[in-house]
Amino acid sequence: MVRNVIGSLIALVGAAAAVWSPFRPWYDGRHGRDVRIEDLFGTITDNKAMLFGSLFLPMAFAALVALIGVALRSRLLVSLAGLVVLGFTVLWMVRQGQEAGELTAGDRGLGVGAASALGGGALLVFGALIMSGRGHLARHRRDSRVYDDGYRHYREDDDHAAPEHPRPARPEPFDPDHPVPPEWEQPPPPQRPRDDQE
Repeated sequence: MVRNVIGSLIALVGAAAAVWSPFRPWYDGRHGRDVRIEDLFGTITDNKAMLFGSLFLPMAFAALVALIGVALRSRLLVSLAGLVVLGFTVLWMVRQGQEAGELTAGDRGLGVGAASALGGGALLVFGALIMSGRGHLARHRRDSRVYDDGYRHYREDDDHAAPEHPRPARPEPFDPDHPVPPEWEQPPPPQRPRDDQE
């Protein structure tokens, strides 16, 4: 339970960083929301993109998948969201490096937007690794159910078991202080008919 909470918080921080990254400079002061999606599969151009046709789209999609994964406690979905963020960021870095000839850091190079995207993707993957996932919760519930069933059967067997009352010890028959209990009293032996005939 604790692992799910910690992993979910880390994943949510990563998703927020990924969504916010297109609104920060990615390279040479250019924001990620200005980079067109189609440029990632061709050549980086200076054409300005619409918001949902820019790098914001894959980041928003990854954040949505991460939210669903956190809600469902699905490590697979959270990991997928992190891989989407990292994949598009690395692909952009490859295209940008091909366009500029090299990648540098600083005011004329990589900006905080690209760093936020990389960090957000890494946090999503890290959060997924920390989460215990639904399988652990299902195993815990199954083990609890097995324990409860076994305890209930044990109680039922114990309740239906015939109570054992120890039979009182038979006192000495001639002890006046301890008369014989009724259950120990025996009927007198049958009298044999007397043969009065000579």
